[in-house]
Formats: sequence, C-alpha cells, structure tokens
Amino acid sequence: MIIRTNRDLRDRYDELKAGDCFIGMLSFKNLKHRAFIDLLERGVRFFPSALSQTLGHSKVAQALVFRRWMIPYTLTIARRVDIMHAINAYNQHGIGTVVTKEDNLQCGFGVHRWESVEVVYNHVSSNASLYPFVLQPFLETYTDVRVIMAGDYCEAYSRRNQDNFRMNLTVGGTSRPYTLTKDHLALCHSVMERGKFPYAHIDLLVTEDGHGYLSEIALNGGMKGARIKREDLDVLKRDILEKMVRSLAD
Repeated sequence: MIIRTNRDLRDRYDELKAGDCFIGMLSFKNLKHRAFIDLLERGVRFFPSALSQTLGHSKVAQALVFRRWMIPYTLTIARRVDIMHAINAYNQHGIGTVVTKEDNLQCGFGVHRWESVEVVYNHVSSNASLYPFVLQPFLETYTDVRVIMAGDYCEAYSRRNQDNFRMNLTVGGTSRPYTLTKDHLALCHSVMERGKFPYAHIDLLVTEDGHGYLSEIALNGGMKGARIKREDLDVLKRDILEKMVRSLAD
C-alpha cells in the first residue's frame, strides 16, 4: 500500500503493515515522534525518511547527529550540568564569544550571541524551559552559503547582511551565486547520506581558508536568492520520492 496524504494515513493507520509506504511529511503535530516509532516498528517506510524529517525540524538533533561536520566544540545542552562542562571546555580552549540556537525556531529568530558561556549559564540557569539548545563558538569571519540539492540539481548562493550577524535574507540580507568546491560538495553529500536526506537545503559556514562547516540542514527551506522556482523544485523533490518508492518494487 502507498499512502500519499496525511488524511489517508490517519484513515488507514491501523491497516498499515510492513512494506507499506508513506510519501510526504508526517503531520501528526505533537504525536509525530510517537507515530514515527509505532509505524517504523511495524515496518512502514517513509519518503522522505523518518530520520530526515526528525532531524530537519530539530537543531539539537542535528547537533547530536552531525556534530563531526559542525564547528569544533559544538555542543548540545540539555541540562545545567552540560553548561558547566561547556564552561570548562571553552575556557580551556580560549573560546570567548558563543552562539546559542533554540531548538525549533527558524529564519534566524532563535539564534543568539553571547559574550561568554558564563553569560549563557546566568541566563538559562533559572529557566528550565529554555532547554535543550545548541551551543557553538562564534565565528567572527565566514561566508554563509545556502546549498540546494535535489537529485542532479545543485545550486549555491552566499548570504550577507552587513548590519546583522544573522545572514538570513528575510531580515535584509543580500545574496549572490557561490561556487562550491569539491570538499564542500563532499560535505553536503556526507551529511545527506548520514541523515538519509533524499534532497536538502543545506547551510554552510565557510571560513577564510575555504574550510566548510555544516550550520543546518532541512528538507524544505527559504528560496529567496535561489535561481530555481519553488514550484519547479517541488516537482523535482516529488519525482525523487516517487522514484525511490518505485525502486522498491524492482
């Protein structure tokens, strides 16, 4: 059985069994992770994968899974003791200014810059609702690059905002085409393979020496600055998923 809408999924939820497929983004809201676990245990296949859908909506989960491709000393902070350990580690390595990322906010609204981890600790120690979040060293100089990959299609563009360290185009930034190196492409492919992303919007931080670090990855993202139109990209993405499902029957 192949299910293509969330309404059909809900209607036939109890009928699904091993080998059945769901094409699309699961939208069970607060029950999403529980539904994923139940359906995966029953052998239902997801396109995009359940892993990519889960990672794409959580910056903390990305920092856990993709840490090896991120800025060194990127940490997931889930409780107060994690910040205490971070204070030791960052001071030992001379790391001063830091950035935190709230788990589920998009468009740069959940990104904050702090003078030190101590300031972060003072802020969150009395508010447990702020956990979990991502903690990273702040990069003074870098190029923010958005990469869009879908099958054979790939494009990249840099984003810049001289008045705000958040380079998101929705808050006044500008963009220009960017040429990826082989190492940048290899990084993107490695991250997509690890997270089982069939396509992706990937944000890279490229340092002055050309080294790239993963910032974030999503199945869908902003298109401002892209050459391809969203409707054309959506067609490419849908074709990729349909081909993946058809390949199961070959």
